[in-house]
Amino acid sequence: MMVDETLARINEGVQLHHQQGRPDAARELFAQVWAEIGGERGDPLHVCVLAHSMADVQDDVHQELSWDQRALAAADLLTDDRLAQAGVPMSVAALYPSLHLNLGECHRRLGDPERARECLERARAGIGALGDDDYGRLIKGGLERLAQQLAAGPPGGDEI
Repeated sequence: MMVDETLARINEGVQLHHQQGRPDAARELFAQVWAEIGGERGDPLHVCVLAHSMADVQDDVHQELSWDQRALAAADLLTDDRLAQAGVPMSVAALYPSLHLNLGECHRRLGDPERARECLERARAGIGALGDDDYGRLIKGGLERLAQQLAAGPPGGDEI
């Protein structure tokens, strides 16, 4: 199978951020790739993965939310066949819990617990699509943390 060069470049940005602690460099690479794929008009797989990754390197929670919303909109255009073609070992349904988790976290940080809870419920409704693997455990753990934070009340200190 051919390597999807765009996904490989997005992964480079993810590595810059998560393993090298260089979010600015990741953001710059993601912006280049975004321009190359034609922004939101690009391949929905590239748009979804790139927007999901770009959200993680934003300093402003409003910008993070905007990127997460782009990722969700692109996921709605994806098919399992397209994921398989690109060598992505999961179904489209398995993307939604993470996407809704990120949206919920943004809404929580923006002081909108009602919308955060709606996102949490949407994420929980899709957890059956997650495997019992590292990714599935990561997302399920994130959902539990979000639920605990929402139960504890408004965020302290990180309001924007």
